[in-house]
This record gives sequence, C-alpha cells and structure tokens, in this order.
Amino acid sequence: MKLSFSSFALLLITLQAIQIIPTAISTTKLVPADISKVKAWVAKNINDFNDRKSNDSKGIPRIVLDELLASAEDRLRLIRVAKDGFADFTTISDALETIQKDNKRRIIIQIGGGEYWEKITIKCNKPFVTFYGDPMDIPRIVFNGTASQYGTIYSATVAVESDYFMAVNVAFVNSAPMPNVNRTGGQAVAMRISGDKAAFHNCKFIGFQDTLCDDRGRHFFKDCYVRGTVDFIFGNGKSLYLNTTIASVAEGTGVITAQAREHVTEDSGFTFIHCNLTGFGNDTYLGRAWKQRPSVVFAYTYMGHLINDEGWSTWKFPEREGTVYYGEYKCAGPGSSSFGRVSYAKSLSKAEAKPFLSMTYINGNKWLIPPPKFP
Repeated sequence: MKLSFSSFALLLITLQAIQIIPTAISTTKLVPADISKVKAWVAKNINDFNDRKSNDSKGIPRIVLDELLASAEDRLRLIRVAKDGFADFTTISDALETIQKDNKRRIIIQIGGGEYWEKITIKCNKPFVTFYGDPMDIPRIVFNGTASQYGTIYSATVAVESDYFMAVNVAFVNSAPMPNVNRTGGQAVAMRISGDKAAFHNCKFIGFQDTLCDDRGRHFFKDCYVRGTVDFIFGNGKSLYLNTTIASVAEGTGVITAQAREHVTEDSGFTFIHCNLTGFGNDTYLGRAWKQRPSVVFAYTYMGHLINDEGWSTWKFPEREGTVYYGEYKCAGPGSSSFGRVSYAKSLSKAEAKPFLSMTYINGNKWLIPPPKFP
C-alpha cells in the first residue's frame, strides 16, 4: 500500500503522539545521568533567563523566551503578607484580591512564615502570580476540604487556574484525615494546578488520597516533596518532576500516579527524573491506569522497598495493557528490579528515553525562569 505525503505526515504525527517513536531533540540539553551535574544543567537551562531575552552581539533582540512572559518579568510588583501584621496584608486571599483582572505584570506575593488557614482559587484572568516563602521558615497554606463536601478537584486547598504561576518555598496542605478505604468521598486535594506554564521550587504537597491534582497544562517541579497514599499525583498535565521526594504513607496498597491521558491526540504525561520514592510497606504501585492511555516515565530514580514487584497496574481494565505507556530508565534501588514487573511496562532504551529527559518535553526553554531572589 502506498501512502500519499499528507497521509504519511498524519501517520508520523500520530506515532509521535502515542510515543511509538521519539521526537527529535538536542542531546546537549538532556538532564545528566550524574546527579552531581544537575545543578550545572539547571544553571544552563533555567537560570540563563537574561540570555534568552537580551540582544545578540549585533544588538538585535533575540527573545527566545515567551514574549508575554518576558514583558511581564520586566514589570514586577511586590506584595507582602505576614500573620503578624507587619506587611501589606495578613492573608493571601486579601493580597490576591488586589490583582487586577487580565494582569500583565509579574506579581510576587512574599509570604511570611506560619500557617495560613485559607482556601484559595486563582482564577484564569490573574496570570503571572508568584507565591514566595522563606526557605528557613516555609509558610503552610492549610485547609481540610474533601470530595464529599466540594467534589474532588474542587476540594483543593489552593487551586491555580491561571497561566505562568510560580511557587517557591511554600507548603500546600490538605489536613483532612486519611480516608477510610471502605468509604467514598474522602479524597482531599492540597494543590490543583490547571494553568499552563507553572513552576514549583522547593515546595511541599501534603495530603493522603489525591494530594496533587496535576490537572492540565505544562508544569515543572524541582526539589519538591509530595506525600500521599493513593493516586496522590493525578491528572492530565504534562509535567517534569526533577529531584523530588515522593513519599507514600499508605496503610496497605498505595498508588503514586494516576495520569489521565485518554486519547492519542492529547499531549500529556508525567516524567520523574532523579527522584526519590520512599515510604511505608512494600505494596505501592508506580501508577495505575485510571484512564485509557496514561503516560508515565521514571528515569534515574531511586525506588525504595515500598514499590511492589509488579510496579504498575491496569486497575480493573486489563484491556489497557495495550494502551498505557509506562516506562522506566536506569532507575536504582530495591523497588526498581525488573523481576516480577508487568509485561506491559517498558524498560526504555536510550533512544526511547531521550524525549522525556529534556526541557523540551514541556517546552521549558520558552517559559522556565529562575525563582526571584530576596536578601
């Protein structure tokens, strides 16, 4: 059978969408296998912010960075929040109220230490917001919403629906109790990120079932900590988790990811690089097929005893063995053994792993910038 050029192009796009073949990327931008070299990689790929928006040697602008973002970063506004009152506001919610709709400048909300009992939603018409805490006294945003009260995704302590969000040195906590496995409605989200081009640096996400709703959009998590029991990183986002600790506190069977890709045309998935999987017991799955075509890859990741031999689950849908994309690449630790792994899990080759090991996986070269600096 002969294919026309248009038919071949459509086939090529489809194959890339379902990740049968890797897209071409520059090997010079791959996350290094040696974790001691990751800091230098970050400096080159994220911290070179000014190089991506300055002029070249001939004085010609070379804005590689997203133009809307570059413009917003040139016009900063700082708002201070502190519980002791020595600031502009005592609550984060009040600070957010002062941001005008369709905001076009970077708003940095500097949050003092302590616990803030608030339920927060940043609507889509308030982009370019940064939550910034003190790394020596990380603020905790806490609420106890559950699925039975609000519905799962609306139970979030903090929900971000706007683009270009950033959080640095902040803990997002859902303090609802661990759900009873024999009852429904106990799911409790600490953070829902539904906006595009969001980054989290040195943040904590604390909860039990459904802790982090990585809902949709492209996201970057670096030096973070995520704690939960079942499906505690879930959603249809396309995200890169770098040097992040993932802790299961499940009493019995646990599940780390429930990635929600359903169709071959959806560009989503979770990639974990140089992460540390730790926790209780020995019966935690790396992921389950909550939806038809989940895409999850672990690379250079330490997997503790908590990961069971099978590693992955299709849950109650055995037919999804042929549609999931579950990959592992050069992981270490007792939970990374291939002995007993399900047949549909992929032990990736170098070529297969490449598309997941670059900033281009989330198009980060266009929008990832370093956190702001404070004295």
